[in-house]
Amino acid sequence: MKIAFLNKYQNKVNRGAETFVAELSKRLSKNHRVDVISDINYFKLLLGKYDLIIPTNGRLQVVLVRIITWLRGTKMIVSGQSGPGFDDRMNLFAFPDAFVALTNFQKSWAEKVNPCVRIEVIPNGVDLGKFKSAKPKNNGKNHKTVLSVGAFTKDKRHNLTIDAVAKLKDTKLIIVGSSGGLKKDIIKLGLSKLGEDRFEAKTVKHDEMPQIYKKANMLAFPTVPWESFGIVLVEAMATNLPVVATNDPIRAEIVGDAGILVDPTDTDAYAQVLDVALSSNWGYRPRRQAEKFDWDIIAKKYEELLEQL
Repeated sequence: MKIAFLNKYQNKVNRGAETFVAELSKRLSKNHRVDVISDINYFKLLLGKYDLIIPTNGRLQVVLVRIITWLRGTKMIVSGQSGPGFDDRMNLFAFPDAFVALTNFQKSWAEKVNPCVRIEVIPNGVDLGKFKSAKPKNNGKNHKTVLSVGAFTKDKRHNLTIDAVAKLKDTKLIIVGSSGGLKKDIIKLGLSKLGEDRFEAKTVKHDEMPQIYKKANMLAFPTVPWESFGIVLVEAMATNLPVVATNDPIRAEIVGDAGILVDPTDTDAYAQVLDVALSSNWGYRPRRQAEKFDWDIIAKKYEELLEQL
């Protein structure tokens, strides 16, 4: 089968959609011819004779690809990387041959938006060999490190983690992000509330992230409730880090018993939960939860879907 992944940001930024394309295309290429296209020319795409096209940038891209696949009599799969909201509503009304929901919650939402489209649940994943399990850490030590990973954007709500960590003693915060226009503002806020000794913000390549996770005692993920998934959650858990995340149905499915959910807009409650997570003995629960999201298993589910289509 000849497959094309479309992502205009591939190899330009490091976000969940880019990880999805890189990891899944690598595994599908074992049995198929797979092209990852970032410089998208729709006329060439029309002439490319692809059996399947997977657009990831939504809206007009999905509409144009739907027209191309109709003209050629081929298939289109849309993965719900945008999350419940306007973009995925448009994607669903482009009538893909299959819409892949990342969680059961997203599937229920998608079925209400367009019940005429085939919906499958296949989550995003983690490379368990790359993000290896660390031994359970003694979180009772004085020196504790909270890690927050995500673009420097409003939706990632890094400011809420800064406010919460500022209420804790002997706790450092590291924020890692690869894009977004709020980096300077976040650094200014972090330094003003935590100081240079307790705050660090940086941008690193995705290949460097396994070592970043190993420097932390836990992951904080206070994203907006409509975020589609959060690959950083499963990466952190694969490194055996507990997580504190936004209390919403999507994060509940992903985190399971490997962390604590909270309303991060309640600063006092958020700080209290961070403290509990840092001082608890999590054993190997995070790693065991992450093992449910192995990219190899997920790639097999996509293989089954391709065969059915």
